[in-house]
Amino acid sequence: MADFRASKEQKYDRQLRLWGDHGQEALENAHICLINATASGTEILKNLVLPGIGAFTIVDGHTVSGEDVGNNFFLSSSSIGKNRAQAATELLQELNSDVSGNFVEETPDQLLDNDPEFFHKFTIVIGVQLPESTCLRLGSVLWTMGVPFLVCRTYGLTGYMRLVVKEHTVIESHPDNALEDLRLDQPFAELQNHIQSYDLDGMEKKDHSHTPWIIIVAKYLEKWLSEHEGQPPKNYKEKEAFRQLIRQGILTNENGVPEDEENFEEAVKNVNTALNPTKIPTTVKDFFNSEQCSNITTQTPPFWVMLRAVKEFVLNEGSSSLPVRGTIPDMISDSQKFINLQNVYREKAMQDAAAVTKRVESLLQSVGKAPESIPEKDIKLFCKNAAFLRAVCCRSLAEEYSADSVNKDEITSCMDSPDSEMVLYLMLRSVDRFYMQHSRYPGVYNYQVEEDISKLKLCVTSLLQEYGLSVNVKDDYIHEFCRYGAAEPHTVAAFLGGSAAQEAIKIISHQFVPFNNTFIYNAMAQTSATYQL
Repeated sequence: MADFRASKEQKYDRQLRLWGDHGQEALENAHICLINATASGTEILKNLVLPGIGAFTIVDGHTVSGEDVGNNFFLSSSSIGKNRAQAATELLQELNSDVSGNFVEETPDQLLDNDPEFFHKFTIVIGVQLPESTCLRLGSVLWTMGVPFLVCRTYGLTGYMRLVVKEHTVIESHPDNALEDLRLDQPFAELQNHIQSYDLDGMEKKDHSHTPWIIIVAKYLEKWLSEHEGQPPKNYKEKEAFRQLIRQGILTNENGVPEDEENFEEAVKNVNTALNPTKIPTTVKDFFNSEQCSNITTQTPPFWVMLRAVKEFVLNEGSSSLPVRGTIPDMISDSQKFINLQNVYREKAMQDAAAVTKRVESLLQSVGKAPESIPEKDIKLFCKNAAFLRAVCCRSLAEEYSADSVNKDEITSCMDSPDSEMVLYLMLRSVDRFYMQHSRYPGVYNYQVEEDISKLKLCVTSLLQEYGLSVNVKDDYIHEFCRYGAAEPHTVAAFLGGSAAQEAIKIISHQFVPFNNTFIYNAMAQTSATYQL
């Protein structure tokens, strides 16, 4: 068993550094449904099979054609005539023996007619190259079931993704440049006692130059506060004066030359970090005030139960602060001093998490659930990341497509620039309208390209009129989309495959923040944009 675990750690080493054991476990427990094993579909699935999703099921009623083989690496000439789901499953499974692959030789519409509950068992459903009517129908079913739906499409030199999820909560959002949680402005009792145990003036030279910078800043902050009526340095001028105060603490040799005390220089560099006020982020305050946090029932997801417990902790044991995160940055110090300081923060974090755990158990019992139904390790992770919680709430496809609730402001403001990616969105909606009217996409037959240009222009005009949009779509785009002939170039499919798999992993692992809600890729200009539609 140990050998198996070691080989797995080696196999997935790079990604384990990104999302940890628990993220990998979520991936390995996931069952993904891919609708349509086109070039885009198999590229997406390839990027999910390689990192080790538990299982996938391909739903595809098409048979493999010569065109499929020409742009899809996961189909071969020997696949022609076979069901596309079966052929792609066989080749995709060769990528990773840890993954279980399944296929269904039906169209999504057939499944929706006969067995809509089929889609309930999946962690996420990824629909590729679907007609608008199927997207809306499937989107409605998945919305009701609470199953995330990722719509993906490659159309000529345009890539498109739309995430449809009612509510997706994120505990580990992994924010860039996250501020440290040091509490030097409001030191808790154990930290205050630890700071008091240091006497910088009475130290030997060796200890002086190996004191952690957090202690140095804390000691000089005490001095500053005593001289400035308890007010910390706030503006640039005051912070510079505070830095100078720290520099004055550097020891000098017998000639009056300052010693090389890197820990003091480190303290000076980290003044802004150290003086960062301890406060609850606005996003978290909004969560505290939300209905989901206030009304806990047997149906409440663990995220909101834990959030309610943290809110109660803040109002009681936490003294208006979130649980201590329990980590400190690496720094110049001797090992024992660093470990002692680290333990102060770590033990306080454990105490805070234990207090939150008691509140979680009490809340669960109050709604008739077992107190251990939320594992302690999940509560500890929640406490550690309490400052970085996020929730993504997308609109449904039905809302986006309804003339009464279309996001006119977003579309109109973006179309101030006639070449923004928004025009590609309007063109995709227009070719869908063309499909509904003619049962084919524009330009699929070369001899009809010129004729289709005028037909597509009518579709663009009717779309804009229906939504009351006073924007202009250049004729160049209409010509271009007719020339595409609904082709699915592999280069664009490969880019979309990487992007979509990345978003799917965010949804599965509940780590990092997925986009909300529409992503457009312009392969011609190598640009992309995200819109809330």
